[in-house]
Amino acid sequence: MADRRLQVFHAVAKHLSFTRAADALFMTQPAVTFQIKQLEEQYSTRLFERRHGGISLTPAGELVLGYAERILALSDEMETRLSEMTGEMRGPLLVGASTTIAEFMLPRVLGEFNALYPQVRARLIVANSESIESRVAEHTLDVGLIETPAKLSGLACQICCEDELLVICAPDYPLANLASVTAKGLVDYEYISREPGSGTREVIDSYFRQHAVPVDALKTQMELGSPEALKGVVSTGLGFAIVSRAVVAKETRLGALAAIPLSPPLKRSLYLVHPQDRFRSRLAATFIDFAKSKLRELAS
Repeated sequence: MADRRLQVFHAVAKHLSFTRAADALFMTQPAVTFQIKQLEEQYSTRLFERRHGGISLTPAGELVLGYAERILALSDEMETRLSEMTGEMRGPLLVGASTTIAEFMLPRVLGEFNALYPQVRARLIVANSESIESRVAEHTLDVGLIETPAKLSGLACQICCEDELLVICAPDYPLANLASVTAKGLVDYEYISREPGSGTREVIDSYFRQHAVPVDALKTQMELGSPEALKGVVSTGLGFAIVSRAVVAKETRLGALAAIPLSPPLKRSLYLVHPQDRFRSRLAATFIDFAKSKLRELAS
């Protein structure tokens, strides 16, 4: 229901690229450029600075982005409310998830939810826990699944399941044959870490500190932005990493990587967050209950 030009503007503003926005919207780049030009002409101001190698929002563009996000969210909310009046479960569902959950847990959840409610249009945004929490707080996502408790005000946060983290390494790495390993026992080995802002990184750093191992005492070789990148580097024998059991289930089953439990075990809760003060549709509430049930099954 929202003005198509606002939808196009929002995509360009988020991607900061006409090409990537066109791909996301299944439009041609000239069509996207035309829509932005129309919007700029309507308000007699430039919304983007075009420079060699990229674009950026002007002050007017930043203002329009704030309103566009609110208008698009209200449009989605209206569509959902109207569908509820007819008794149908349909409309957009904006879900955000941290990388580990999105890549290794959520595909099955979304697939089964779509099979039950084929009229629902789920959109998945993948980022680290910090970014997902911010977007839920900004009301640009209906629901977020993250790896640490929410810190921002105005968010409802509940545990959806428990997850265990394991040390992983190549099968011929010195740690591979251990039955378990302590935090202090890892200090002498090369460490491949997740990036700052990652919920997994935050949980692991806290575990080391709780067991009297300063994070800067670890032999950190590099910081990587995804579990897949961690597995790829670890498989070369460069060092060890710490990841969710779900992340490495396939590789350990095939013998491509070794997984060693920490002693004491490192377990964490995974959290589901949504805005406290926002209209909560029957669709969002149904997905929250469904996701909690399925994620508990996957983690068990």
